Amino acid sequence: MNKATSKALTDEQEAELAALGTLPDDRIDTSDIPEAVNWPDAQRGLFYRPVKKQITLRLDSDVLAWFKRRAPGGRGYQTEINRALRQHVQRRKTR
Repeated sequence: MNKATSKALTDEQEAELAALGTLPDDRIDTSDIPEAVNWPDAQRGLFYRPVKKQITLRLDSDVLAWFKRRAPGGRGYQTEINRALRQHVQRRKTR
């Protein structure tokens, strides 16, 4: 939703949302949208795109060449470098 084009909620809508927020889960009617418990075709991250920041980064030439060699057609090596860095960060966070 674009904030510039979205309209502010009316007082009535605000009150309805507040009432729905206090409603216990067992009182919510989901008969028209049954709960899905099995997601065999789900794709993680399909709609989420993390914010990217363009920077200048100096890497050893052999490291850069390693990523480029393994990228199909030399494309996507920056994504692979980002993935490797993210995995490193995640491992460090769990320690």
